[in-house]
Amino acid sequence: MNFKKIAISLIFLLTISWLGAVQAQQYQISLLTCDPGEEIYSSFGHSGIRVTELTTGRDVVYNYGTFDFGAPNFVLNFAGGRLDYFLSVSTFDRFIAEYDYFQRSVREQVLDLNEQQKLDLIRFLENNYLPENRAYRYDFFFDNCATRVRDALATVLGDQLVWNDAVREPVDMSFRGLIDEMVYFMTWSDLGIDLALGSRLDKDATPLEEQFLPKYVEGAFARAEIQGDGPTRLLVEKSRDVLKFEKAEGAFGAINPYWIFWLVALIFTAITFLGFKKKKLFVGFDVAFFGILGIIGIVISLLWIGSEIPSTRYNWNILWAFPGHLVLAIVLLKKTIKPWVLKYLLFALIMADAAVVFWILGWQSFHPSLIPLLLVMILRTNYLYYNVGKFKKVV
Repeated sequence: MNFKKIAISLIFLLTISWLGAVQAQQYQISLLTCDPGEEIYSSFGHSGIRVTELTTGRDVVYNYGTFDFGAPNFVLNFAGGRLDYFLSVSTFDRFIAEYDYFQRSVREQVLDLNEQQKLDLIRFLENNYLPENRAYRYDFFFDNCATRVRDALATVLGDQLVWNDAVREPVDMSFRGLIDEMVYFMTWSDLGIDLALGSRLDKDATPLEEQFLPKYVEGAFARAEIQGDGPTRLLVEKSRDVLKFEKAEGAFGAINPYWIFWLVALIFTAITFLGFKKKKLFVGFDVAFFGILGIIGIVISLLWIGSEIPSTRYNWNILWAFPGHLVLAIVLLKKTIKPWVLKYLLFALIMADAAVVFWILGWQSFHPSLIPLLLVMILRTNYLYYNVGKFKKVV
């Protein structure tokens, strides 16, 4: 009899404790990590914070990666580093529907926060969502949708959050290498990024700096621990696949800069050989070549000088794609040339050689597809320097 009473009492107490725990557990907070998409703006993946209110069923995602394509001067502001992103909130179902439509996998890591930590994080997010706070000046490497999620949690937990970066698998990659990893098969986008961004990208990223990419935030969360509010525990309580799609094998597009630039190099080699044999310059090819390089050089200069993006500065692509090449292209159309043209050709040759030296010494890594263009640059500046005076009057 006493045994039955004790058993019933224990069951009653356990039930009350369980109900109390369920009632106290009002929120579930998760990190959502989304795989890259096929467009350049989605090719690095995405991070969001999911907040589920267990008592009401309210299920929303806080998304720091929202921007407005229709904003005035969108392209100029993006290139100039003056584009604002903002925090938006949508239902979980609506958030997931987009990734389901584009067949992009989404993974969820449920965070093992106590109830006070959850409330503090929700207050932080809601404060960020106020109209006067939701916009922020976007920086691809240091202030984006992934770093904002990481920093929100770090701000709320403070010293209780320990990242455990020492136990991670070594990456030891530069910022440029991390980008290349994501856009390797998007050859034209990869080339454009390498042309636009300077030598600052060629330093190795620290474990914290790697987290500008969502997949590295996901890895950091998986390693992290919470200390100081009881027994040390992992930050992530459990993980699951929300959406899972097979990744297509990467492949270069049929039209890519690698074979096109080598084809350009073969053409210029052929016309140089033919010009040497037939004693002709075939200067029309040079006008097109140096004209394009000059235009690229102007864009690089504008990004270096006029952009607020620090990563566009100290861009040594300007050694071979120099704005002055556009002037050279125009001058080569004339029947007579000034003496400075010969000096400029020698200058351009030295600059192209310097670009190769910078690349070899690791001061800046250029896109691999540019090798044939550098060879053309060296070949034609050398050929013109010794031969242009034979065909055009120097006055």
